[in-house]
Amino acid sequence: VQLQACGGGLVQAGGSLRLSCAASGRTSSSYVMGWFRQAPGKEREFVAAIRWHDYTGYVGSQYSDSVKGRFTISRDNASKVMYLQMNSLKPEDTALYYCAFSLSPPISTLRDRYRYWGQGTLVTVSS
Repeated sequence: VQLQACGGGLVQAGGSLRLSCAASGRTSSSYVMGWFRQAPGKEREFVAAIRWHDYTGYVGSQYSDSVKGRFTISRDNASKVMYLQMNSLKPEDTALYYCAFSLSPPISTLRDRYRYWGQGTLVTVSS
């Protein structure tokens, strides 16, 4: 599985950005796609994930407490692109954002459960 993330940029606090992650290659019919982020000097942390089944569609999603209510994860089945809509951005959301892919449902917040990773896309929120 190959993942290509994009959509990062510089935004003022309170603004919005939408990240995209395109997946290609062979996958199972049931999987989890997620977003993690890593700020300078900090560990990579879970942001959000979506569980998907190719025949039935959306199964579920999960968010970290720090982004719940501000970020929304979604997936377009036709294009196989995952999105992270980020609203009400705060300076503490500044980080390198990574998309990740797991062939092993259910949703996990643990990095080790995600086998495939995209390159990071940088989000910078100015105060």
